[in-house]
Amino acid sequence: MATAYGRVDDRAYDESRGCRPTFGGDGRAVPPARVIAMRTVLALAVLSPLVLTVTTVTPARAARLALPEPTGREPVGLATLHLVDRSRPDPWNPEADRRELMVSLWYPAEKAAGEPAPYVPPQVSEAVLADYPVADKDALTKVKTHARLNAPAAKGRRPLVVMSPGFSFPRATLTSLAEDFASRGYLVAAVEHTYESVATTFPGGRTTPCLACVDGQDPAKVVAGRVKDVRFVLDELSEGRWGRLVDRSKIAMVGHSIGGYAAAQAMLADSRIKAGVNLDGTFRLTGSIKRPFMLVGAPTSHTPDGTDDSWKKAWPRLTGWKRWITVKGTDHSSFVDYAVLRTQLGLPGQQLDGERALEITRAHLASFLDRHLLGRSTPVEDWPEVAGHAPLSD
Repeated sequence: MATAYGRVDDRAYDESRGCRPTFGGDGRAVPPARVIAMRTVLALAVLSPLVLTVTTVTPARAARLALPEPTGREPVGLATLHLVDRSRPDPWNPEADRRELMVSLWYPAEKAAGEPAPYVPPQVSEAVLADYPVADKDALTKVKTHARLNAPAAKGRRPLVVMSPGFSFPRATLTSLAEDFASRGYLVAAVEHTYESVATTFPGGRTTPCLACVDGQDPAKVVAGRVKDVRFVLDELSEGRWGRLVDRSKIAMVGHSIGGYAAAQAMLADSRIKAGVNLDGTFRLTGSIKRPFMLVGAPTSHTPDGTDDSWKKAWPRLTGWKRWITVKGTDHSSFVDYAVLRTQLGLPGQQLDGERALEITRAHLASFLDRHLLGRSTPVEDWPEVAGHAPLSD
């Protein structure tokens, strides 16, 4: 039966500890003392106990890295934006008197013209794979995507989805979701929160590290900065070249991990955001959200009796339309590109097939966005892996 949305402590992710981006199943941050240990098979097995074997990837295998194709009808373009907020200093770099951001903007294109969009630059691939047993550290530069770089944008105003990645995760990890949304008619802006990603590369090749990745990091500080980043990006996209394509009355935000926490807080701070999604992120609300909000998570941490009780505590403060689901066989990284890339790289993955995990995530999010931004009911398949939750405290 189809449904439609009509009607690292051992919680999901320990945002308070310094880390490199982990492909690991539990989503826990990896403190600096364990970085070297992660080069061993044993450490990788601990991070993802669902997988018993690890292989070293060969260059030939890396060449076959690919994201699943978008499910919508429209061709997809990608533009990369370098935005500078001169009204505030950088929160992480005391020598920077302005906040610089890189934003990937996917959009419906007139036609599939131009070069295939690259996944990440070499500096980012090397930083992500530095502590994993992958022979080709440039492997992620070879990931096949489905957008065309700077393809001509289709005419007409479109709903906008802003996306925020997990802590230390590059914005590129949201590509599978973003390409799918764009193929369905959405503008999608993924924000790279500078100095919070393992590496951010700017025009000309300048690459910044993750200055925020330190032990004892305050997640509230991270989220506060992200809210400011998102509000600035919304201001920028509402004007100038892209302003003519943005339907300002139809804006949503989707975040992974601490990006999901940021999505909730951004909704409290900015009424332009009409709906939000948290993908497997621990979060705490400072107020009630009266607009639609969706929670999608891994069952070990994010069932009502799971290891992360923040969702159960936040549930009563979601006072508008809301939905809470978990997907059996998933882990913290199953809702982004690492769902498929880990196994393609020969690294441990989640129990559920990665393409199926992304298929489920894409479909549920598309139905949510269609419902709450477009007023359209889009049926979703009744997958046996998906469970809905409604705690008694509601």
